[in-house]
Amino acid sequence: MKNKKSLGQHWLKNRVILDEISDLTAAEDVDICVEIGPGLGTLTSSLLKKFPNVLAIEYDADLARKLPGSFPGKNLEVINADVLKVDFDSLMNGRSYCVAGNIPYYITSPIVKKVLAMQNKPQKIVLLMQKEVAERIAAEPGDYSLLALLVQNLAETTLGPVVKAEEFTPPPKVDSQVLILTPLAEPQISSEPLELAKRGFLSPRKKLAGVLADGRLSREKWRELLEQNGINPDARAQDLSLWDWENLYNATK
Repeated sequence: MKNKKSLGQHWLKNRVILDEISDLTAAEDVDICVEIGPGLGTLTSSLLKKFPNVLAIEYDADLARKLPGSFPGKNLEVINADVLKVDFDSLMNGRSYCVAGNIPYYITSPIVKKVLAMQNKPQKIVLLMQKEVAERIAAEPGDYSLLALLVQNLAETTLGPVVKAEEFTPPPKVDSQVLILTPLAEPQISSEPLELAKRGFLSPRKKLAGVLADGRLSREKWRELLEQNGINPDARAQDLSLWDWENLYNATK
């Protein structure tokens, strides 16, 4: 079946990698996996080896209609829907589950934010995405983005295998990488410091003291607060960890 470029369809064909993604998704005492964007069912096939039940959410109506016929006798349920509009909490109804998917590059961030925002969070989330985005989400101090902070506040992040573009049909323009997220029971810091971080990332290349300065606290005062909290006064937003933002926020109260 010809892919639809508008939906970002690139199908992974390497069975070894597909099985590895399935292995990474499996979690103890979890018997259902929600697959995002099953497409032709290449990853679905591997997931059905690890999970007694797979619930696949497919936006493409043609693919959603044809997919069940590829797995007769298997506990596969296919929902033709936009994953960003699916109510996961109602769908799972308190059940323990994992999430996997080879997701379209153009909606990667919204998907990641959505699955981490569930009240009934998945036990594990394993997503194949653009390599650059996976690296950005799993970044360390000095390379943080606002997306990295938002995700790492809610989940442990681990990078999985890199998947070369030629492993897909048709090949995308860039390589992909697996990102493994293990949701935390509670956020590491509260939402208020993250609002301060959002201000800091409005001009990420500029020194933080100047970006955060406002009518209440001057540039000089921010430099003082940064120094008092063990942060280089010339730091930029990308240099600060979640706890740096929490300490800064608390220092302004």
